Amino acid sequence: MVSKMRPPPAPIAGRNCDDPPIDYKETAYLQRFLTPQAQILSRKRTGFCAQCQKELKQAIKRARHMALLPFVG
Repeated sequence: MVSKMRPPPAPIAGRNCDDPPIDYKETAYLQRFLTPQAQILSRKRTGFCAQCQKELKQAIKRARHMALLPFVG
């Protein structure tokens, strides 16, 4: 029997760790990594390494605190 599972979605951005750090003021860039409900996408979906995903999470949380991005719910 053949499995009917879908293949995983392609990563949004394969980021190199040598790139400059993610800035919380770049809201258009950060918006790419949020769902329509304003939840942060997982590492599997973003394609970031663990360190870059932590930087992304911190930048999104800072942007939310400064009212540049919406909070969840």
